[in-house]
Amino acid sequence: MFSNKHPFLTAISLALGSAIALGLARFSYGLLLPVMREDLDWSYLVAGSMNTANALGYLIGALSSPAMMRRMTVHQFFIAASIITGIFLFLSGCTDQTVWLFGYRLLTGIASAWIFVAGGVLISQLGSIHSNRSGLLLGIFYAGPGLGIVLSSIVLPFFNDLGFKINWEHSWQLSWYALGVICILLTLILIRPVISIPAIPPKPAGHAATSLNSYIPVLAGYFMFGVGYIGYMTFVIALLKQLGLSANTLHIFYAVLGFAVMASSRLWAQMLDRFKGGQSLAILNTLLGIASLIPALIAIYDAPLSPLILVSIFISGILFGGVFLSAVASTTAFVKHNMPPSDWVGGITAFTSIFAAGQIIGPTIAGWISDGQGGLARGLLFSGIALLLGGLIASRQKPLAQLEK
Repeated sequence: MFSNKHPFLTAISLALGSAIALGLARFSYGLLLPVMREDLDWSYLVAGSMNTANALGYLIGALSSPAMMRRMTVHQFFIAASIITGIFLFLSGCTDQTVWLFGYRLLTGIASAWIFVAGGVLISQLGSIHSNRSGLLLGIFYAGPGLGIVLSSIVLPFFNDLGFKINWEHSWQLSWYALGVICILLTLILIRPVISIPAIPPKPAGHAATSLNSYIPVLAGYFMFGVGYIGYMTFVIALLKQLGLSANTLHIFYAVLGFAVMASSRLWAQMLDRFKGGQSLAILNTLLGIASLIPALIAIYDAPLSPLILVSIFISGILFGGVFLSAVASTTAFVKHNMPPSDWVGGITAFTSIFAAGQIIGPTIAGWISDGQGGLARGLLFSGIALLLGGLIASRQKPLAQLEK
């Protein structure tokens, strides 16, 4: 089978799905937010609520995933969700009505969560077949959104500028069309490798699922990750624009962040294999908190845009990009280390759901704070503090085998 002979190519194919789910469907909005907000006269609260809608959809998608996977194979579910995501991204370019855009962000979020839950199960199964490379394979899958971020940083400015040149009424609409088409093309590429991954064994009759109470600290730490990271990814471009960075510099920053995500798969692979408790998430949350505080403090103290400040901003982006999706990978690694294969769907669903709940709260609070006197800097400060707190909480999680002794 393809997945047995070519594990890395199979992981890369799965990563195209995660690129669709987060890189294109979620994080591309950070680049579109400034031009859409200006064009549609949105407040930061409304702009943030678009990602709240996406996160609400993500929660609905996570909770509905087990039921959906009882109706089709996990492979079919993964592929169908990728196609659905592309369709709703394309439709986002067909309107300028806030209510419709809100709805499309919601529906895109549902399909994105389906991709991530199904993809998490598939990459865990692939990792169990190639156990000596499990951490690296997990890292490759969760580095996929970096490709989506890089593609967004290249494609969106081009189509936005094209919209201006041809006098399209809303230039950003062409960008949504492009994102939808790219999603469909990536889906066509991933189909063959994905369907070659062996199916997960069914849950034995009478089998008791792993208790949620046994991993509350890592769940709570992951909730705070959802609260904190999304504020950075939603508002950092808008904040850097306020600080005086040029449009070209902003696109380079976003591309560098994306390349850092893509490079992260090997960076944290050994750690994901080694730690079986909440240590990985604790370390990664703490680093993300530091990365979020850098631009927030630069803006709060109104530091002039010197070469040193510019380097600090890019360090923030590189650190954030090199870490944040490995935090997601760490929870799948936790599930794989601590639960039998028959519980993987339930465990990944629990983490995806709590992550989505955090994402619902995060951008709304950050947007509300940003609309106040403190501006975007205070919103990012809130995000950084939430991430540091999440790191502290996750550090309390022990491996489940130790808890049973």
